[in-house]
Amino acid sequence: MNWLLARPIRPYIKLAALASLFLNIALLAPALYMLQVFDRVFASGSIETLVMLTLPVIAMLVFGHFMDAARGRTLAAAGRRVEQALAPAALSAQIRDTAAGARSEDTLRDVAQLRGMLGSPAVVAMFDACWVPIYLLLIALMHPLLGIVATCGALLLVGLNAITEMVTRRHAERARLAALATRGQADKLCRNAESIVAMGMTTPAVASWETLCREQHDRQQEFTHVSARFGALARMSRQGLQAAALATGAWLVIGRHASPGIMIAATILLGRALQPVEQLIGGWKSLIEARGAWQRLSARPLTAAHTSRLALPAPKGRLDVEHVSFGFQPLRPPMIRGVTFSLAPGESLGIIGPSASGKTTLLRLLLGVRSPQAGTVRLDGADISRWDRDALGRAVGYLAQDVGLFSGTVAANIARLGEPNSEAVIRAAQMAQAHDMILRLPEGYDTEIGEAGAMLSAGQRQRIALARALYGNPRLVILDEPNANLDEDGDAALSAALRALKAAGTTVVLVGHRRSVMHELDRIAVLRGGKIEAFGAAQTVLTRLREGAKVLPFPAAAAGAETALQVAP
Repeated sequence: MNWLLARPIRPYIKLAALASLFLNIALLAPALYMLQVFDRVFASGSIETLVMLTLPVIAMLVFGHFMDAARGRTLAAAGRRVEQALAPAALSAQIRDTAAGARSEDTLRDVAQLRGMLGSPAVVAMFDACWVPIYLLLIALMHPLLGIVATCGALLLVGLNAITEMVTRRHAERARLAALATRGQADKLCRNAESIVAMGMTTPAVASWETLCREQHDRQQEFTHVSARFGALARMSRQGLQAAALATGAWLVIGRHASPGIMIAATILLGRALQPVEQLIGGWKSLIEARGAWQRLSARPLTAAHTSRLALPAPKGRLDVEHVSFGFQPLRPPMIRGVTFSLAPGESLGIIGPSASGKTTLLRLLLGVRSPQAGTVRLDGADISRWDRDALGRAVGYLAQDVGLFSGTVAANIARLGEPNSEAVIRAAQMAQAHDMILRLPEGYDTEIGEAGAMLSAGQRQRIALARALYGNPRLVILDEPNANLDEDGDAALSAALRALKAAGTTVVLVGHRRSVMHELDRIAVLRGGKIEAFGAAQTVLTRLREGAKVLPFPAAAAGAETALQVAP
C-alpha cells in the first residue's frame, strides 16, 4: 500500500514500524516461556526456576504493552497529519470542481477514510505481517517438519489474501459509486427542498432516492457478503492450521523427535504468525476502500490552488474577450460561439438576450471559473486563467443568480468570510445602497442571518450579496440578474450603486432581463444562441429594441465595434 509511504506521514510510519519491532520481540517471550516451562520446570520440579523464568516474561509483556500503545498513538497522529495535509486542498478542489460545473467527488470523505484507516486493525496487521518470516524461521529451527507445516499454512493464507483482493476489488468500486449516487441525490433534493415541499413533490422525490438507496444497499450487501465469506474462511483456516501444527508436534513428541515444549511453543508461534494474515483478509474491505480513496486523491490536482505564481500588479479593470467559445459536450453545439468585445477600465456593459442564450455561461468565463475551449479572456492584458485565484478574487466582485449567503452575521458575509473590516464593510454596504436597510435589522451588521440567509427576505439577501460583491473596492464587478428579487426601491438602489461604481472607475458587466437599470450602463450586448448579435451604446441599442428593431447577424468585427441595427418590417 504505497499510500502508507506518502511524505507527510513517512516519519510516523517509521516510528510505528520501530514500535512494531520491539512489540514483536516482546511477544516472542510467551512462546519461549512455554518452551522452558515444559522442558526445564516440569523436568526439574524447581519453583525457583519457574519464578526466575516468569519475572522476565512479565517484564517483556509490560514492555510490549507500552510499545503497542505507542504504535497506536503514532498511527493516530499519522491520521491527523493526513487530514491536516490533504483536507484543505481536497475541499478547495471540490469547490473548484463544483464552480466549474464538473462532477465533484467527495474528496473530504476520502481523506476521512484514510485517517480512520491508519488506526484500524488492518493497518496494524500490515506491520505485524512483516514478522511472519521471522516466526516461521524460529519454528523451522525448532524442527524442520514443523517449519514446513507452518510455511505451507502461511502460504495458503497469503494465497487466500490475494484471491480476496481480486474478488472484492470490483464489488468495492460498485458499492462506492452507488453510495456516491445516493448521497448526491439526497443533496440535490435538500437544495431544492422549498420547491419540493411547495409543489407536493416530497413523496416522489423520496421515492426516487429510495430507488438509489436500494441499489446502494444491494451493492454494499454483495461487497459485505464476499468479504465476510473470505474472512470466515481465513479464520477457520488459521484454526485448522494450528490444529495441524499441534497434531504434527504431538506425533513428533510420541516418536521422541521433539519435546513437549517445542510442540507447544511452535503452536503458539504459528498462531502469532498467522494472526496478522487472517486480520488482513478480514480487513481487506477497508484496505480496498482506503487504496481507492488514495488513488482518487492522488489523481486530483489538490495543490493546484496553491501553485506559486508571479504576483501581477493590481488590475485596473480592462477586460478583453478574444474569440471565446465554450461548450459542455464536444458533440453538441457550443453554448458560447466566437464572442469578442473589449471594455476599458470604468466602462459598463449590459448583456441581454433570451433564456438559454448563454449569458450566465459567459459570465463564468469572464470570472475564470470555467476555461474557454477556444479564445482568451484577459484582465489587464493577462489571461485570466493565469491569475492567482486569491489575488483575482480580491479584485473581482460577483453577484450570482442564486445568492449564496452563509450562516453568521451580516458583517461576516459582506466581508467574504474574512475578518470584517468595519470601515470597508460599511463602505461596501453604502455603495450597494444597503446600509440603511441593514441598520433596520434587529442587530444591524451583527444580525445573525441563519443558514443561507434564511432569516432575510429574498430582496434583503440580494442587496447584502451585492454589498459583498463590492467589498474591498474591486476593479471588475460582474452581476447576474442583480434585480431579480428587488422591488421598486431596490431597483432604484441598484441604479444608484451602478452610478457609484462608474464614479469609482469600476468596470461592470451586468446580465439582466429588466431594462430599468440598463440605462445606467455604457454599452449593451445582445446575446442569442451563444453569439453576440448586437453591441453598441446602451441608449442606441435599447431605443432600437424598444422600437421593434431586428438585429442583423453580428459581423466578425474588431472588439468593441458596434453592429448595425435594422428596423423589423
